[in-house]
Amino acid sequence: MNRRQRQKIVPSTWLIVHRQTAQQSYYCIYMLDWKRRACFSWEEWTNVSELMSFRIPVRSKIGGHRYTSQPLAKISKKAIWLHIDEQQYEQLEQLFYRPVSRKQWANWLQ
Repeated sequence: MNRRQRQKIVPSTWLIVHRQTAQQSYYCIYMLDWKRRACFSWEEWTNVSELMSFRIPVRSKIGGHRYTSQPLAKISKKAIWLHIDEQQYEQLEQLFYRPVSRKQWANWLQ
């Protein structure tokens, strides 16, 4: 993979969360970009095949304005997979939507 290809996927941390509720299980995707302090999330898939076929918008160049998309199956190799319950999911949501450092994220992931 050359430098241009490595720069296509801007976010530095990907989380794929398997959330187990009392009735059903769901999958969610979280994306964190530490350089630009950006975070995005996509939620509510019920099976893995739908999740892997979802196309995620990523920047075609660092600093560029054009977006392209890639299937999650390609990005999932780099992602951190978490299996959590409702209480842990609420903690994740609180942590995700406020400014935190990498150290706080690392402590929560442990």
